[in-house]
Amino acid sequence: MESPDSPDQPPDREWGGAERVPPPAGGPQAPSGPQAPAPPPPPPGPEGPPSYGGPVPPGGWQQPIAQHLGWGGQPLASWGSRVAAYLIDALILLVPIVVLTIIVVAIAAGSDTGAVVTGILGFLAFLVVAFIYAPILMAREGPNNGRTWGKQIIGVRVVRDNGQAMSFGWAALREIAVKGLAVTIASSIIPIIPWFLDYLWPLWDDENRALHDIICSTHVVRA
Repeated sequence: MESPDSPDQPPDREWGGAERVPPPAGGPQAPSGPQAPAPPPPPPGPEGPPSYGGPVPPGGWQQPIAQHLGWGGQPLASWGSRVAAYLIDALILLVPIVVLTIIVVAIAAGSDTGAVVTGILGFLAFLVVAFIYAPILMAREGPNNGRTWGKQIIGVRVVRDNGQAMSFGWAALREIAVKGLAVTIASSIIPIIPWFLDYLWPLWDDENRALHDIICSTHVVRA
């Protein structure tokens, strides 16, 4: 029986009959022939998922939460701020009435005819001032556009839905034709109810609009 180290022993074979070939000296060799170039590295990008910078809802899903800012990105004026601005404007218009009353009483002490004439002229002048008070002030340019003195003190203003500035004509349409005359005529047919509907409508309107805002395509916002 020959030993395994005998030179006459056939080369070792792998299990199954395949001949085992020893690796070449010097370690594994690279395959010959042209080689495909290495793929370029991926372009640098942001690490991790994009961040929206807003509050993250429960569960980690980063999705921006829409915030209702009002009209045109401006917060809507509350019903209370609108009423406060209206009362301030009413007090401002009350000053000419007090001054006129004092003048009429003073003139009436010396002449009844003079008191009557002064009273009539003064009342007509007051009507003119009361009608043009809001349109003139709201037609001002710059940050006070759409503001009366009352709205300016409270910090609200009227804006048009088409983005244009409030002109004297549009302010007169809103304040005199619709808010004044139209509501007054409707109140003469149905007493009091049109006034209440117009001034209370912002309480249940989604965009805090009064009826005259809906008709004239305006909004009242904080500014």
